[in-house]
Amino acid sequence: MGADEPPSDGQRQRTPVKLGLVGWLRWGWRTLTSMRTALILLFLFALASVPGSLVPQRGVEPEKVARLYQDNSALAEWYDRFQLFDVFTSAWFAAIYLLLFTSLIGCIVPRTAAYLRDMRRKPPAAPKILSRLPHYASLSDGLTVDEAAGRLRRMRFRVATGDGWVAAEKGRLHETGNLFFHVSLLGLLVAVGIGSLFGYRANVLVVEGDGFANTVATYDRYLPGPQVSAESLEPFSFELTDFEATYQVEGDKRGQELDYSAYLKVRDSPDAPARHFELKVNEPLEVNGTQTYLIGHGYAPVFRVTDGKGQVAFEGPVPCLIEDNSTLTSGCVIKVPDARPSPMGFLLRFLPTSVQLPDGTHASAFPGRLNPRAQVVLAVSGDLGLRSGQPQSVYQLPPIEVLQTLTPLVTPDKPRPPLAAGQSLDLPTGAGKLEFIEVKEWMTLQITYDPGRVPALISAATAVIAIVLSLSIRRRRVFVRIKDGTADAGGLTRAEGSAAGFAEEFASIVKTLSAREKKGP
Repeated sequence: MGADEPPSDGQRQRTPVKLGLVGWLRWGWRTLTSMRTALILLFLFALASVPGSLVPQRGVEPEKVARLYQDNSALAEWYDRFQLFDVFTSAWFAAIYLLLFTSLIGCIVPRTAAYLRDMRRKPPAAPKILSRLPHYASLSDGLTVDEAAGRLRRMRFRVATGDGWVAAEKGRLHETGNLFFHVSLLGLLVAVGIGSLFGYRANVLVVEGDGFANTVATYDRYLPGPQVSAESLEPFSFELTDFEATYQVEGDKRGQELDYSAYLKVRDSPDAPARHFELKVNEPLEVNGTQTYLIGHGYAPVFRVTDGKGQVAFEGPVPCLIEDNSTLTSGCVIKVPDARPSPMGFLLRFLPTSVQLPDGTHASAFPGRLNPRAQVVLAVSGDLGLRSGQPQSVYQLPPIEVLQTLTPLVTPDKPRPPLAAGQSLDLPTGAGKLEFIEVKEWMTLQITYDPGRVPALISAATAVIAIVLSLSIRRRRVFVRIKDGTADAGGLTRAEGSAAGFAEEFASIVKTLSAREKKGP
């Protein structure tokens, strides 16, 4: 090879093509908007919702979150670090949501354009050799193009005709169902977004005999959407007049909860007359789109604390956190910052049905309040740190390092007999007296307003109908060629795995096309 002779193709070195920024962006967009990516994101979206069902959520069960911090603070901190207590408002859940939203839009827009073009397109001309099609049959002689077209139209086929041929098509609802399924998924995501922007979710604990007004100040936890203001809350109110719970009293499932109901006196607006409503699980109270759900209950014994000066420093119901779901043994905390000469704190155990064990201790044998008792586990006096500016849970005493600096009044190593309603415990050193007055119950409520609830329901129903259409209807084509008085028919389907089901329908079509029309006398 001479010096001026160009190198052959085999001698040329292939230089890898660089995509560049635009190429990488185009590749990323195609990957994101592919059907495979959409399915993967949809699976991740469903998978990411699982922790919201397994881990208690702050917006639904704040008392269970507080109990988890009390029982296993290390695990609770890891849950909080990964936002598992707030799954549906977490950053990683929002990322999956937005990626899925973008992917569906990228899938739907080109599919919609292709679908509209296909709907306007007529069936293609019949092939010249119909015997090569998956389904083939000879028809009776004497059939004309107009007769074949008319009979196919009566069978709801879309028909196109030409010189000696008829083409018919049916089953476009398959593509319609497929497209509407993806559109409904997008609608579902939009509905969730609308609910997040213009809706709110809140939790509140209400004690038997107390009232509730739908204002921000009354909530224990309030999670509004970005477009929600305090003035937009529905101005309803109610009073919890009674709470009833029933339990299994015999058999292996003794103590199992059967049902519980809250009886409310509701006012839909400040000027509206009161109406009675029985609030039950999965039967919410609804006032102009705002729904109130009953999600839990427990006991709130009423105590009175008299300080060393003879003044009543505290009196009222104390909501107790459940420690044992089978017996509703509960832990109660009372903090009395106004007691004199020094503040006091109490840790009590409430036993709905108290029984004495052989070792002299007491426990609850049943979740119903058949023999309610309140046992003082710990009582201290001193500075509880309530005015230190550090936040404290109302369901917990100060940390152990603070308790060690306080003066013990009652200690766990010297348990006192549990108190019945009407009994009292005199505290040592003239610190005062604790009285157990009566037993009430509390309920936890979730109040939600979700304007995307109805659109989400419509989208979900549309998705179910659309997927049924997509799976049950197949796209099929039938062709007829007529030449020299003889007629042949051929058919095929455009969906894999549906050829066997089309064989019976094709035989019926051939029978209809071959039938002799009755002529009048």
